[in-house]
Order: sequence, then C-alpha cells, then structure tokens
Amino acid sequence: MDVTLSWHGSFADAEVNRLHAEAFGTRVYADEEWPWRRLVEARSLGWCIARSGEELVGFVNVLWDGLVHAWVQDVMVAASARGQQIGTRLVQAAADGARRAGCETLHVDFDDELRPFYYDACGFTPTNGGLLHLQ
Repeated sequence: MDVTLSWHGSFADAEVNRLHAEAFGTRVYADEEWPWRRLVEARSLGWCIARSGEELVGFVNVLWDGLVHAWVQDVMVAASARGQQIGTRLVQAAADGARRAGCETLHVDFDDELRPFYYDACGFTPTNGGLLHLQ
C-alpha cells in the first residue's frame, strides 16, 4: 500500500470520526459531536494524517503545554492498513513535529497490549503515570 503522511494535513471530520470508531471500537460520532478539525486547530500542537490515495488510513493528534511537553493522542490506523508500519511512521511524525516546536519530551499512555508498539517500535521508555476517572 502506497501511503503519504502529511503534518497538518487536510481531513474531514467525518473521515476521522469513522477511523476513530474503527480504531477504538466506538460508535461513529456525528461531526457536530466531535468536530475534529476545529478542535485540533484550536488546541493541538499538530496532527499528522496518512492517506492511501484519497482514503484516510491513519491519524495522530499531538497535544502540548505550549512550551516543552507534548503528548501523543489518538493514534489510529485503519484495519485495512495495519501491519505496514503506518502507526510507527505517524508517531515518528508526531515526535518530529514536537521536536521542531522545541518540545523536550513526548508523552504517551496506552493499554498494556500496546507495549511492544510504543516501547519496541516507537522507542518510548517506561515511566510512572496515573489515571483519575472523572465520570
């Protein structure tokens, strides 16, 4: 599969909502519920998309504190495109974007089954963290 990555690439909310539902096993949110484009433009350091032709096959969002810390959020790869290192390339693009912005660290949290991906394929190291459920 020929895939092109684009930092701050163009996308439609509906595309990312469909990809999100597939990647995380959720329902497909309406564009009015989850307006990805408006949200990432207002709150994120950046994002990277992966396309195979016209099809959106990958997405990553990079949040930050405005200075030195960035976070990888919502790494998504379409089922039809998995196993081709697209996720690894998306995380690498996230790291490159954060580095260019002057960030010193890139954080990520993930479920246990993704340890090999984040530690081995992407080069993250273990660190302590915590989670507070708010609802």
